[in-house]
Amino acid sequence: MSPAAPLAVTMGEPAGIGGELTLKAWARRRSGDRPFFALDDAARLADLALKLGLDVSVREVDRPADAVKMFASALPVLPVRLRAPVQPGKPDPANAPATLEAIERAVELATAGQIAGMVTNPIQKKTLQDAGFRHPGHTEYLAELAGGVDVAMMLACPELRVVPVTIHLSLAEAVRDLDADKIVRAGRLTAAGLRTLFGIDRPRLAVAALNPHAGEQGAMGDEERRVIAPAIETLRREGIEVSGPAPADTLFHAAARTAYDAAICMYHDQALIPIKTVDFAGGVNVTLGLPFVRTSPDHGTALDIVGTGRADPTSLIAGLRMADDMARRRGT
Repeated sequence: MSPAAPLAVTMGEPAGIGGELTLKAWARRRSGDRPFFALDDAARLADLALKLGLDVSVREVDRPADAVKMFASALPVLPVRLRAPVQPGKPDPANAPATLEAIERAVELATAGQIAGMVTNPIQKKTLQDAGFRHPGHTEYLAELAGGVDVAMMLACPELRVVPVTIHLSLAEAVRDLDADKIVRAGRLTAAGLRTLFGIDRPRLAVAALNPHAGEQGAMGDEERRVIAPAIETLRREGIEVSGPAPADTLFHAAARTAYDAAICMYHDQALIPIKTVDFAGGVNVTLGLPFVRTSPDHGTALDIVGTGRADPTSLIAGLRMADDMARRRGT
């Protein structure tokens, strides 16, 4: 692969803010940024740029290599045709095939070595599921497209990286679902990802407790002793530097964060609340375990502000730059 191989940005939910984010990311490109192209409907993006008053020229390309040549003067688009007109803020299951096609084509291009990585705009999961999509979200779908590989979701910003052991479950279900094997799996994927994607030779992991005060020696729950501590010992025996279980209320302040490279969290909000507090606009979703680079903005489709021009591209831009860094570390 050429060092100049571009990144692919997927369409996401066409009735959401993904198109606006893509246009704004191109408009705010810097000299030296890796070129990217959109897997999207070019007519939709051109019309959106006009409506929002964005000075962005949109041009279709036939292959990723063409995007590199025109990136300085226009947003390149590898076309994905929509099936129905888009109504801002009103997802239509008829367009679910286009949303999925963009993701699938990005995976094909990454697998074929034609792109350096993929950055996915937010999807509306229920709309996809109403159209027959059977996955909880992007992460699980990408794992299947990549051949059924083992993956984990990391949320990252310059000040903090977190990996939730359980993700798209209610809190009650997450507690029931938690076991030592899942914690060990998350720890292994995190350590490997920190080495290959972030260039950290000796990664340090911190493992959060499940219960308040880390269970208070069993007075507030025994999962720390029964589930989490054995997982930590397994990871240590495998040569991974890991500490915990640590009470979550003291794990994420500035001084505590200097002691680890990533925190393994027991459930969704235990991971996402601290990173969104630390860097709400600039957090990036990274999929660990894939054979290619994938990042995404750490937010949703924001249907309530579609078409207003208020969508903030900070997280998408951060995802593009993080994907570029990761691709360079992988030599792509």
